[in-house]
Amino acid sequence: MTSVVLVDDEDECLDVLEAELTRFCPDFQILQKFNNPLDAIPYINQNKFDALFLDISMPVLNGFDLLKQVNQIDFDVVFVTAYENFALKAFEFCAVDYLVKPTSKESIIRAADRLRNKKKDHSINQNIALLLANMQKDSLKKKQVAIPTFEGYEFVNTQQIVYAKAEGNYTTIVLQGQEKILISKTLKEFEGLLNDAVFARIHNSYLVNFNYVKKYIKGESGSIVLNDGTVLQVSRANKNKLLNLIK
Repeated sequence: MTSVVLVDDEDECLDVLEAELTRFCPDFQILQKFNNPLDAIPYINQNKFDALFLDISMPVLNGFDLLKQVNQIDFDVVFVTAYENFALKAFEFCAVDYLVKPTSKESIIRAADRLRNKKKDHSINQNIALLLANMQKDSLKKKQVAIPTFEGYEFVNTQQIVYAKAEGNYTTIVLQGQEKILISKTLKEFEGLLNDAVFARIHNSYLVNFNYVKKYIKGESGSIVLNDGTVLQVSRANKNKLLNLIK
């Protein structure tokens, strides 16, 4: 059995989630449900369970603030959210599970399967810390992103990113001044987090900030020259998209 706790300030959403889990996931045992996040904190800190289904947008104390008051996150977290676009990319980038309201049979079963199939993720604390950093309103206004490094995570101003290069399952981020940061995420995952029109994928291996592009050189696929003289190849597949952006 997988023991779970549900937290959502809307009684209707709470009842629907409970009914769907009971119907589609009979091996899930709902230990407790809370419509007040303040009431949930003592229970979470004093009891052992496998997973927390947590609403994000709640009055008084949102889901992120609730997690900050948990003594030890030794359970999996499935965020329940009405967010779209950037926020969902942030969830994926930070490797945390989520459900989008209104939930559906398919999404419930998918989330349950992920919980069954994975062992306790020992990096869950780091993943959630990374998510919290990327979802802070102040960080978004400042165009900052928090990225995972081998030492923890680091705040980077997106306006200082010149380009990013794929390195297999890793990505090298090159900042203004040639400072480089190696992160344990693919280029595709990093691209999704940026959500910024000034960045363009010019090649399977390169994501470029157009503010640092000096010129485009014609050719079979072409290449671009950055302000510091760096030359990056453009792929055939991305050539037309690049030219349209330039125009």
